[in-house]
Parts: sequence; structure tokens; C-alpha cells
Amino acid sequence: MTQTTPEHTPADGAALRACDAVLFDFDGTLADTAPDLAAAVNQMRHARGLAPTPYEKLRPLASAGARGLIGGAFGIGPDHREFAAMREEFLANYAANLRVETALFPGIDAVLDDLDTRGVRWGIVTNKVARLTDPLVKLMHLDTRAACVVSGDTTPYSKPHPTPLLHAAQALGIEATRVVYVGDDLRDVQAGHAAGMATIAAAYGYCGNVEPPEQWNADFVADTAEALFALLQHVQPA
Repeated sequence: MTQTTPEHTPADGAALRACDAVLFDFDGTLADTAPDLAAAVNQMRHARGLAPTPYEKLRPLASAGARGLIGGAFGIGPDHREFAAMREEFLANYAANLRVETALFPGIDAVLDDLDTRGVRWGIVTNKVARLTDPLVKLMHLDTRAACVVSGDTTPYSKPHPTPLLHAAQALGIEATRVVYVGDDLRDVQAGHAAGMATIAAAYGYCGNVEPPEQWNADFVADTAEALFALLQHVQPA
């Protein structure tokens, strides 16, 4: 089911008909990367003689990257004295096995195919660092399709700061107010609002926040890739 805030309904699509382009978060929105991310942190636990953390516990944390997964597997945060070294260990594990089980979410390829067919430009804005984003996007054959790819270290800031989204809009040559941003984390919606973009919460993703997506104040909530497909029909090429 497609859910919306009262101001914007799928029937009128006002917020989306004003848009010429689409930006997507990556992990948990376009790609189901959680299996490989969980494997990377459980490799760390194995190296320490510990039992693996259940995947069901780690999956909702995948959009938070190293911070979320190390926190879930070891119960420590960025202020812990060992966190920086453990983060590098995690990233090395993940970089060595970027695409073992990772794939687009079911139905997302149809979303991208439709945008391509209709000439609607789309791009990726993720907090994943470029040394991981770029090879993975290429492995998934999205590098020749995405009009722009902005990683967590492309600009001095990462989401929820609006700068990465504004950078992407500039790369597309489109006013930020004419772009819709789709993401599965509260900070995606916060970044989108701060950039002046319409927002869609991808409730089919990891959504590892305390509040459910319906409480993020997104313009729309898409429970499935099919619902996202329907919403993005309102977006027309420039």
C-alpha cells in the first residue's frame, strides 16, 4: 500500500509532478546489501572466537553502515577507543566481498528501467564511502545508467546534511526543488527536506530508526517497490 501525508496524495501527485529527476539512497533503497554487510561484521566476530550476531538483528542496522553494524555486533559506538580500528577492519572485510549476495531489491530494476525508458534522469546519493560505492555500483552495472553518484566522502558532509543532495542536483543541472529523493532512513528524509526536495520514504528497506517511516514526515511512504514505481510515474522528464 502506498501511504502519504495529507498534503500530497498519489491521486494528485502535486509534489512529484513538479519534479524532473530522482535521487536514490543506495543501501536499503536500491540495493539489498545487508547480507554482505552482516557477513563483514560477523567475520570480525569469528576472528575473535565469538558466535555470529543473528542476521535478523543486523539487517535493520545496515543503512547506518559501520557505525550501526559494529554497534549491533559489539555494542560499542564511535566514542569507544577501539572503534576506529574496528571500523577499518570492517571496511576491509566488506571491500573484499562487496557483491556476494548483494542485489537490487525485487522490483527496483523495473523502476529504473521505467525511468530510463521515459528519459527521467536519476542518480545515487549514499553515505557509503566512494572506495566502496564506485566499485559496487560498477559491479551492479549501474555506473552507466546513473546520471550521478555522490558518496559519503564526495563532499565535506554526509546525510542528513543537505550538501550531498545539493551537489547531486548541481551535477544533474536541475534545481533541487525539482528533484525527489528516495531513502530508507530518517536522515534521508531530513536531508531531502533540508535540500528543498520532495521525499519518499522507502518503507520496504531497512528503516533502522526508532520511529516507523510513517512518522518521518516524508511527502510519501512507499511500502513496496511496486508502490514506488507508481509514485514515480508522476515524475516527468525535463
